[in-house]
Amino acid sequence: MVKQIQQKNATAMKRQAEAMIPTPWGEFNMVAFSESDEDWMPHLALIHKDADPSGPILVRLHSECITGDLFGSKRCDCGEQLAEALRLAAENGGVVLYLRQEGRGIGIINKLKAYNLQDKGMNTVDANIHLGLEVDARQYNIAIEMLQELGIDKINLLTNNPEKINAFDDAEIDVIARVPLIIKPQKENFDYLKTKQDEMGHLFKL
Repeated sequence: MVKQIQQKNATAMKRQAEAMIPTPWGEFNMVAFSESDEDWMPHLALIHKDADPSGPILVRLHSECITGDLFGSKRCDCGEQLAEALRLAAENGGVVLYLRQEGRGIGIINKLKAYNLQDKGMNTVDANIHLGLEVDARQYNIAIEMLQELGIDKINLLTNNPEKINAFDDAEIDVIARVPLIIKPQKENFDYLKTKQDEMGHLFKL
């Protein structure tokens, strides 16, 4: 029986529709969030059927990566992170928030342009800067609004990214613990992960 997570606070980000989705990892209630029901690219919450918002709940903030999530690109670890997050969410009665912030917020077109620069020797940080873009343009206030709308105020945050932890500093949501998300590097993404570790401060050791 799905434990109903009730709406809590009025926010700009509204539930527009929801349905139970059976996945290889278990059953998740998928909730579409946006300001308008005509939005073709809403943010999504995948809430495991055993999720209980009364205590600290495992939460993953996952930004969209069409190349990794959908096509299995080995240039990054995003697809593997998403699969592992869904596995852990099923195991622990957790929530995965799927945020439509492709390419760390620069979009798929700019992401492909950045890939071309990386193929010429730049790392992911330098490529974005060369294009006149932010290194990481993502906004996590969206996720905070979604969690508030779901009535979740205590979380165990599944992340290696200190920026995601810092995003909750002034939020009415308590981060009880950080849970590492460990993905084995591959030869195709080792340099990418090394840049995230060395230049972006991600919390893992290669």
